[in-house]
Amino acid sequence: MKPFFTFCALCCFIGIFRLPIEYYTFLRVLVSIGALLAIYLFLSSGNKYFSIIFLVIVIIFNPVFPIYLYRKSVWIPIDTLTGILFLLIAFVERPVLQKEEDITEETPMYTKQLSAPSRDRIINPKQPKEQPTHHG
Repeated sequence: MKPFFTFCALCCFIGIFRLPIEYYTFLRVLVSIGALLAIYLFLSSGNKYFSIIFLVIVIIFNPVFPIYLYRKSVWIPIDTLTGILFLLIAFVERPVLQKEEDITEETPMYTKQLSAPSRDRIINPKQPKEQPTHHG
């Protein structure tokens, strides 16, 4: 996955320059496939927030019903941000891709056996006084 997401990011960064329309059609297809793959990975790991971000990317870059923004000055930040997001999911370690239940800290067996009860308990030497009851 890392090489594919890196390729998607690189193509987004190249998309900043003025290129023929065929390149941008290719970019739409590539980014849509990459974003759909990212959505699948995030949803299968239970991470809904990142899947929503990549759903927005799929909508913006989709080649079936393309969104034309007509101004290069609008597309440059979108391409840059999308490229950065693809680099993040390619190179950042993936605790965000794992379910929270899967992330458990293993305690070594010897630590469990050597643990002693705490000696720092505060013991109140005085017993609480009982409240007198009125029988009337």
